[in-house]
Amino acid sequence: MVESDEEYAPGASDDDVEAHQVTASASSRIRRTGPVDDGFNTIRRTWEDVEEGEDGTITRTIDSLLQQGKRKRTLKDTTPLQRGIIRHLLLIIDLSTAMLEKDLRPTRYLLTIRYCQDFVNEFFEQNPISQIGIIGMRDGLAIRVSDMSGNPSDHISNLQALRKEDPKGQPSLQNALDMARAALFHAPSHGTREILLLFGSLLSSDPGDIHTTITSLVNSHITTTVIGLSAQVAICLTLVKRTNPHSNPQKHYNVALDEVNYRELIMRLATPPESHSQQAATAANDSNKSSLLMMGFPSRVTDPKPSLCACHSRLTTGGYLCSRCSSKVCSLPTTCPACSLTLILSTHLARSYHHLFPLQNWRTVSWMHAASPSQRHKAICFSCQAPFPFLPTTSTNPASRHSAGGGPNGTSKQIGITQLPTKPAFSDARNAESASTEPSEAALLRSKQGANPSRQRRHEDQTVSESGRYECETCGQFFCVDCDVFCHEIVHNCPGCLSQEGGMMVGDEEDGHDGVVAMALDDRATDGEEG
Repeated sequence: MVESDEEYAPGASDDDVEAHQVTASASSRIRRTGPVDDGFNTIRRTWEDVEEGEDGTITRTIDSLLQQGKRKRTLKDTTPLQRGIIRHLLLIIDLSTAMLEKDLRPTRYLLTIRYCQDFVNEFFEQNPISQIGIIGMRDGLAIRVSDMSGNPSDHISNLQALRKEDPKGQPSLQNALDMARAALFHAPSHGTREILLLFGSLLSSDPGDIHTTITSLVNSHITTTVIGLSAQVAICLTLVKRTNPHSNPQKHYNVALDEVNYRELIMRLATPPESHSQQAATAANDSNKSSLLMMGFPSRVTDPKPSLCACHSRLTTGGYLCSRCSSKVCSLPTTCPACSLTLILSTHLARSYHHLFPLQNWRTVSWMHAASPSQRHKAICFSCQAPFPFLPTTSTNPASRHSAGGGPNGTSKQIGITQLPTKPAFSDARNAESASTEPSEAALLRSKQGANPSRQRRHEDQTVSESGRYECETCGQFFCVDCDVFCHEIVHNCPGCLSQEGGMMVGDEEDGHDGVVAMALDDRATDGEEG
């Protein structure tokens, strides 16, 4: 029988107590000299990042945080890659009792439905010629929430109807995957076959061997992305690894940390995935061959009397007539129910091309570059005409001291603006080096990065501009952060580059070069379709 611990001895040190403990192990007697990693050392104290400005407020810190959030959304990988612009995606939602947890406010269930509605709108905004279907898991069964279609209104209305129902039972991952595979079986080969699984449970109630279902998905060339809400599940990791053999599993399987991260993970799937060759060694010649896809571009018609549409069998007065069989459909894009021809508008095709030719990220502009003589006249945003922050008014030139309103040393009397001297006009390089001083942040960055300009450019692209200006490397125009976000997320074109193309066309038209004008118009039309 193990003896009990000794009685309390007042005044004894911790070493004496550990030496006389009967139940203490050998590892507990080892003194810990280093810091204890208890998890609290990794906590970020956000209140320490708040800095009070010269006016006694934290407005400057708040504006900086807002710009960092906007800049983070625009900094995406702009490498031109082959992507599937015609997508067929099945959204599988967990409707089991695990979605009643309140770790994500208000509940996992309500937050998932709201995010799914936002995802449907964003998906069809980025992929107008794609289709989505929705499947739910509850009571060990797979239920069809919405059929595969390209109409976002039908999907949103069916998702809103789920709010009236409560989650119940256990999910069945195998049944949901079998139903998704059957829905994607007739998808054309020129489009992608994807499954997005929102899994909140830690188990799956399956009637058979789920590994057989995973093998069927691999044979059908269906890719899977999983977003977990509780923890990482082994079967989900196996599913992602086998269905995405050419990608990193961490890219297709993530666990949501909070509400913001959950939304980011879902919205990331709105961008078309990269296209990988299924058999790179044996089908290298086939991947280089071009394939044509027949599409119809119908015009909208309005009938004096209502007639039945071919898609829903409803009486409507307006619609679109199929270019091949003249069947009437309600909305576009869709597939003709009679002849299976893809019916779209030219604007849908043009909006789908901006993923193949993304707009390059704009670089930040430092105070020194903004104050240079060639850029000093750019005091407003080229797009929205909003004024930029005032440039530094300091000067080291003795002739401009009185004009700048400075003191006897040529310094400015203005308060609240970072003081940066302009470049002096000395002929001797040594005098210029001794007279000009650089900002401490720029000097520190240059000392860390050395003489590698590419590394310095990557750092500038990942930070917030200190001058509030962002420059397009192609046209050289300055834009504000709001226009940066708008052009990269909505327009997908640079206003400065488009205005230069328009000026070139007008100049060529005045000179009478008809051939050059026609070529410029053709290039502009191509850019419009690609964007």
